[in-house]
Amino acid sequence: MESIARPRIVIAGTNSGVGKTTIVTGLLAYFHSKGYAVQPFKVGPDYIDPGFHGKAAGRNSYNLDTWMTPPDRLVPTFASLSKGADISIIEGVMGLYDGGANGISSTADIAKKLKAPVVLVLDCKSVGYSIAATALGFREYDPNVHIAGVILNRLGTDRHEAMVREVMEKIHMPVLGAFHRDDALQTPERHLGLTPVTEIETQALIEHMGEAAGKWVDTEAVLNVARQAPLLEVEESETKLKVKNVRIGVARDEAFSFYYPASLEALERQGAELVDFSPLRDSSIPDVDGLIFGGGFPEMFLHELVGNTAMKASIREAAACGMPIYAECGGLMYLCEKIQDFDGDSYEMVGLVPGVCEMQKKLQRVGYVTGKALRKSVIADQGDLLKGHEFHFSTLSCGEDFPWAYTLQGTRQKAGHIEGYAKDNVLASYLHLSFDGNPTAAEKWIASCEAFNKSRK
Repeated sequence: MESIARPRIVIAGTNSGVGKTTIVTGLLAYFHSKGYAVQPFKVGPDYIDPGFHGKAAGRNSYNLDTWMTPPDRLVPTFASLSKGADISIIEGVMGLYDGGANGISSTADIAKKLKAPVVLVLDCKSVGYSIAATALGFREYDPNVHIAGVILNRLGTDRHEAMVREVMEKIHMPVLGAFHRDDALQTPERHLGLTPVTEIETQALIEHMGEAAGKWVDTEAVLNVARQAPLLEVEESETKLKVKNVRIGVARDEAFSFYYPASLEALERQGAELVDFSPLRDSSIPDVDGLIFGGGFPEMFLHELVGNTAMKASIREAAACGMPIYAECGGLMYLCEKIQDFDGDSYEMVGLVPGVCEMQKKLQRVGYVTGKALRKSVIADQGDLLKGHEFHFSTLSCGEDFPWAYTLQGTRQKAGHIEGYAKDNVLASYLHLSFDGNPTAAEKWIASCEAFNKSRK
């Protein structure tokens, strides 16, 4: 075992919508602008918040999750990814104690496992002295969570700030920052939450967030809290990289942007060379041995996707030749025969999956799930178990003889549900997974691509 120092801090909230992403992005931008090497992380399976982190910090933001990846991997993975950083800033998910069933992968759970101090963001809009009871309750709820202080958000006036600071002093709660209300700090949102950074211009917004953090936060106090985090005990290990032996095309543009960096890096460690391409703009797929279509928002780019007939034909041709194709959520939608938008209008898609994805007004499924493979596919054998999550507004309409890929069992569900398409060389489903957390699936995916590569020679 090796004892290592990793300056780190968790920015948590009392609930969703208190301003965590704005404050974390602001802190990342501020420290980055001052020359600090700052490493961002996000608790849970979120794709969009890490996009803002990456733009602000100038480096990838990684997800920390004890459901999507084995719990015993958390500390060594964090230690490896945070190496060389002056400070690691970890954004929490929802409220501090919220997570999967029994609190799995909650912000509090991650903070305790990483022995990381927590700074709690308090939304002070329309509240005065009573906010102290909220802070006190969060501190007392689990004494094993080290709440090192609070950041006040959405204060109305200097008098309002003074009032809240006074009551925080009475409960001996350090105040590390106090943001006043500023509508210019709001981030664009739509049906799945924030709008991804791949679709909007964020430079001015992130710069403003950084300036606000520099103005309203005691950044030296934040650094001091992070530097006081206890040493981490980590077993020394050596990662062996395999020789690059397959090329895998990754659909990546404004319509398809939901990828975990650690998941793609896991494929690279297994010997994959990843080649990005755009279903929106490219006329054909690259010269590769397999294709990955991640999640995203194809429903926002239906006219462009419909119009790119050459790309759709290229994908169909590759599928007909036996090329392994793996798709998640938005990727599933694109591979279907049609997508029906929120207004009920239909748009022709690739047509590999015999069904229609129909957008709904309400969220259909969300949460952690375990998938049991119903049949052999490009990433699994029948009976294999995979851990992941679902989060989608659309539903899949299909025929009775549909070759379902999985039975998915949610952590809070009494009964599972069938989901996804698996036939021959195509697997497409709503299941989001991390190849980093499902190494057997990664190995089988690489093996599928290798077999196709050899078949072409």
